[in-house]
Amino acid sequence: MITKKLQDITLNITDGKHGDCENENNSGFYFISCKDVHDGTIHYDGARQITEKDFIEAHRRTMLEPNDILVTNSGTIGRMALVKENDYTYRTTFQKSVAIVKPDQEVIRPAYLYYCLLNCVNQFVNQSNGSAQKNLLLGTMRNFAIEYEEDFSKQDKIIDVLQSYDKIIENHQKQIKLLEEAAQRLYKEWFVDLHFPGYEDVKIVDGVPEGWLYKRVEEFGDVITGKTPSTSKTEYYGGNIPFVTIPDMHGNVFPLITEKTLTKAGAETQKNKYLPANAVIVSCIATVGLVNIAIEPCQTNQQINSVILYDDNDLYFFYESMKRIKALLDGVGSNGATMTNVNKTKFSNIKVLYPTEDLVMKYNEFCKPIFDKILALSKAMLISGQARDRLLPKLMSGEIEV
Repeated sequence: MITKKLQDITLNITDGKHGDCENENNSGFYFISCKDVHDGTIHYDGARQITEKDFIEAHRRTMLEPNDILVTNSGTIGRMALVKENDYTYRTTFQKSVAIVKPDQEVIRPAYLYYCLLNCVNQFVNQSNGSAQKNLLLGTMRNFAIEYEEDFSKQDKIIDVLQSYDKIIENHQKQIKLLEEAAQRLYKEWFVDLHFPGYEDVKIVDGVPEGWLYKRVEEFGDVITGKTPSTSKTEYYGGNIPFVTIPDMHGNVFPLITEKTLTKAGAETQKNKYLPANAVIVSCIATVGLVNIAIEPCQTNQQINSVILYDDNDLYFFYESMKRIKALLDGVGSNGATMTNVNKTKFSNIKVLYPTEDLVMKYNEFCKPIFDKILALSKAMLISGQARDRLLPKLMSGEIEV
């Protein structure tokens, strides 16, 4: 094992564009931020698309290629991705909250360096600056000491072991995506295209099928806006009550694990903010339109509005309805161009086209086994990830040889 500065085993370490770009929906040019990088990959669903002109300018700085390593360096520090070649690779650039590390492949395997850096997340967090929002400076990254195996054969063996876990996770992610798409397709067919069972015999009145009506979000259940207990009280944090924030929601249907947890003392300071299992959780400030389903009693911060449904039979219909209103949430938000803020009143008054109860029942019966499978796969992914993370430092330190 030898130790070198990160800059000595890489060709370049930079970050994304310092400044904004002009949005252009469906341009096919992506402007990736911190929120879009997690679980070892770039998530393009919901990522911003920008003009080709702005992309070309920003791309000159980042020059993304396969085998580059991405590290989020602002806000949530240390989420990473190892870039793979796909249809998006050469049409992707970054905001300044993402650092791009280009490995020197004559010295180190990119996948091996990715795992080395993944093993250093806590150190990255500890070396970050800022109180309100953490920032990992490029200079800090460049001078970061990396201990690694010089022997490529040893690097390859370690990669093989760790990638076996990541392949399981990737396979589960693909299955979850297909399951989600099945629920979304049926929702669109029945409730958007109006090709529901028996539609041929139903009259359309004022643009909607007879017997259907518009319901406000607050008519589905109690709307709860989250709140953050005093962060100066250390005794309020670190317990076993999940405290859901927006980073926990990305790429998930169920928030199985949260960055922060509350103690009973912390949660009891805001008893009216408890959410039960099956509450539908919707992000409404800054990043809007992320939707999760609670699986256990939890609380959220103030960026999230949640609905405790009056009728559990509405669960999957309401979940999918919320998944489709991102554009609407962007429209009803306020607070200027830099942040969307959909307050409780605006959220509560959003209207959802509600079909007949028997159709909702049929849809939820169709969806229940789908979401049960998604939950099982999500738990299996979590277990695989935890097993990999326990093994990672032992392999990297040489405590376990391969």
